[in-house]
Amino acid sequence: MMFLINAIYASASIAFMLLLLLLIHYLSPTSSWGYISQALIFHQVRKYLLMLDVRKDHVKFWRPQVLLMVSNPRSSVGLIKFINDIKKSGLYVLGHVQLGDLDTLPSDPLQSQYDSWLSLVDHLNIKSFVNLTLADSVRHGVQHLLFISGLGGMRPNTLVLGFYDDSLPKDTLIDPSLSICSTSDPSGSLQDFDHDQVPPLFHFSSVRGSVDRQDGGEIGDGKVLGPQEYVAIIADAMKMLKNVVLARNFNDFDRSVVLSPSSAVYVDVWPVNLLRPDSSSYVDTCSFFLLQLACILNMVRSWRKARLRLFLCVEEGRSVRGSEEKLGQLLKELRIKAQVFSVPWDQQVALHWQRQGERKQQSDTNSEDKEKIEEEEEEEEEEEDDYVNSFPNPPPAVRFLYLPRPPADTRRYTTYLHQLELLTQDLGPTLLIHGVTPVITTDL
Repeated sequence: MMFLINAIYASASIAFMLLLLLLIHYLSPTSSWGYISQALIFHQVRKYLLMLDVRKDHVKFWRPQVLLMVSNPRSSVGLIKFINDIKKSGLYVLGHVQLGDLDTLPSDPLQSQYDSWLSLVDHLNIKSFVNLTLADSVRHGVQHLLFISGLGGMRPNTLVLGFYDDSLPKDTLIDPSLSICSTSDPSGSLQDFDHDQVPPLFHFSSVRGSVDRQDGGEIGDGKVLGPQEYVAIIADAMKMLKNVVLARNFNDFDRSVVLSPSSAVYVDVWPVNLLRPDSSSYVDTCSFFLLQLACILNMVRSWRKARLRLFLCVEEGRSVRGSEEKLGQLLKELRIKAQVFSVPWDQQVALHWQRQGERKQQSDTNSEDKEKIEEEEEEEEEEEDDYVNSFPNPPPAVRFLYLPRPPADTRRYTTYLHQLELLTQDLGPTLLIHGVTPVITTDL
């Protein structure tokens, strides 16, 4: 009716109303009386969570629901952003374990940390929840989070851990409040910065091995778990039927640099157990899980230009062309676009089984011979590392490797971790992945 009476005045009034709404939205002070929208959202979320029946889960609708364990966010910015991509539209939880005993503390120390973690989520522009826990050990804390994280049908099915090695972490988290103050000072000095006027946005501890600029002393907490406990966490997650991902060499990972429009982006997938060269099958659950995660990453808008490269390891006596055709047909059925590269596998298989036989004969030898066996294992892993990194193709943005199960004998946990360290050494950003749940089907 307004437009029928006078179209000019009607248009002007609507434009003025929209302008007024924008001014109120951006310039009005924060209110303290609450918003009815939050109550409506809570009601709808609760209703749909109850409707999300876990008994109706199907592989067709599977998506990664990730629990990323973060020791210190200052050294995990690259990994946090990358996992935000790979989770696609699934659940994403940042988990953290603080060591302590509530019986000996006057209050819960985690309550004061939530604001910093939520500010981190906003600053990195990721879609994630935060879950903190207090435990007597990191292993028990991870168990707590795996048991209680999520709600209803939205629970983590994949545990992501940073890799355990001796490399010093780097502080890559930039506090916006400090960057503003540093730009306002022409000299770039922060010595006269008044922390009472503009408090820092994040209150995380310094990274391990960092150096205080004033006295030159080392600050930051040391490692809070050993290699034995780290591998035990991996084994615990697999017992709980959780997929496990170990991320290494993401300290210097810069998403904006890797995905720059001027450079080609490759994602390499090695769906074969490199610690057991005889198992060159591509039809097990873990291999399919690698392919699924790589495909999901390739579906993300910023990663769509990335090209998947699948490396087919062919042993002696097998037809290279036949293996390529069989794998190509499988990828076609799964609707995965990937370029297949055939690589020789004979030397690695022969070397592996030759040394396995020698170790079996020397299993009852003295300590000197055992040290020699361990040195041979290190040499074998170094050769496999060179094998993965020896092809003339352009270097990939990230590698997906097969993560074998930890050994049943807990005394071999340290050796197992050392093998993984040698396998992924100098490979750039690498994900070691072990899948325990089926994620692929060809049924309509």
